[in-house]
Amino acid sequence: MKTFELSGTVRADLGKKATNAVRNSGNIPCVLYGGEQNINFQVTTGDVRKLIYTPEIFVVNLTVDGKTTKAILKDLQLHPVSEKVLHIDFLEVFDNKPVQIKVPVRLEGLAEGVKAGGKLQQNSRTLKVKALINDVPEQLKVNVEKLGMGKTIQVGELSFPNLELLTSKSAIVATVKATRASKGK
Repeated sequence: MKTFELSGTVRADLGKKATNAVRNSGNIPCVLYGGEQNINFQVTTGDVRKLIYTPEIFVVNLTVDGKTTKAILKDLQLHPVSEKVLHIDFLEVFDNKPVQIKVPVRLEGLAEGVKAGGKLQQNSRTLKVKALINDVPEQLKVNVEKLGMGKTIQVGELSFPNLELLTSKSAIVATVKATRASKGK
């Protein structure tokens, strides 16, 4: 998995007034949890842009006031109208403790149903998995070459080494739908 370097400063004042002051200064309030104690800190908006606006997942090397911690981005709160980032939650990760994280899905191959005139549709962009942080891949590759017209691939049919899939077994990952052109044949 890729790494992302991020540094922040500890927030001394907590509460609504202090948090709004942080946001008004162009920074984002954050919290790091999962370790010995929760750490409230702030980062600049420009520093996290490449972490937030990407489908990729990262292990974040988070440096807060000189102390570096390994973490993952766990939750992101956006303003309902402006979609400005309001708050970020980070989860501290350890090499020997499993984490739950959403991993992007990438479909590979040309499906048999597509060759017959159907259209491939990806229903799930991410799957929730549980694994040790070093075993989490950058993306889950799903081969769709044997997928026929009108057929689907469900999460229950998939398996990956050292990963436990937490997404519902009946959730559909990909399907080949018949098009008007293929129905006329």
